[in-house]
Amino acid sequence: MSLGYAEKLSYREDIGTVGMSEIFDPSDILHQKIEELALMIKESKHLVAFTGAGISTSSGIPDFRGPKGVWTLQRAGKGLPEASLPFDRAMPSLTHMALVELEKAGILKFVISQAVERAVADCRVSLCSFIVLQFRNVDSLHLRSGIPRKKLAELHGNSFREVCPSCETEYVRDFEVETIGMKETSRRCSDTNCGAKLRDSVLDWEDALPPKEVNAAENHCKTADLVLCLGTSLQITPACNLPLKCIRNNGKIVIVNLQVSVVVTFHRAIASTYSRKLDGQ
Repeated sequence: MSLGYAEKLSYREDIGTVGMSEIFDPSDILHQKIEELALMIKESKHLVAFTGAGISTSSGIPDFRGPKGVWTLQRAGKGLPEASLPFDRAMPSLTHMALVELEKAGILKFVISQAVERAVADCRVSLCSFIVLQFRNVDSLHLRSGIPRKKLAELHGNSFREVCPSCETEYVRDFEVETIGMKETSRRCSDTNCGAKLRDSVLDWEDALPPKEVNAAENHCKTADLVLCLGTSLQITPACNLPLKCIRNNGKIVIVNLQVSVVVTFHRAIASTYSRKLDGQ
């Protein structure tokens, strides 16, 4: 998440819960959960990763809602947090690279990188909750890590990607594009048969999700037998609803995050109701 990007966002009051405490499992419990997750991944035939800003904090990029997140500090009347290095020099984290290895092995089929959208829903994430039943991640680290573009849905854009609105050619830059909100930038499409003005690919609050990215994300979630949610508070609709689509395929959702969530109770209630209907109750 870029601090420059955060400053460019339009003001919005209803950004959901921020500053929730982080909770850490005891090492023995954590080890047990890791073993369970490893087995679930090994047995998965269609694994989808749903990622948020939390997976980039170890790359030196602040998140939004954590104890020292951008929105947490802003709500407290404090300035923006300091990034440990320039945005364009951030390197993919261990989590990014683990996803790359899973993709190379043919296990991970698709990655959904999600962000903040227009309406806020009360679905907060739990710490390492492995539930049987993908914030503004616009930093380009999935592409830099080696995830193929065709296997990546960037629901809220990429601060380093420009798009031609005419021929749909994409340009991934080594610098942060100066605008957000899908506005015209200072460059044009290099195709001699086109030459249209390029636009940034990053959504502001009221911008509609890109249909191509959403359709790909929905299709993969519907097909998934396991959706792995990493570093996201899942507070924002409609993105937080995407992982639920795997349930109709008897899929499972695993949530790995450091903050407590009511989404656990929500999922369990859905699973219970669904089971009763299957049993004819």
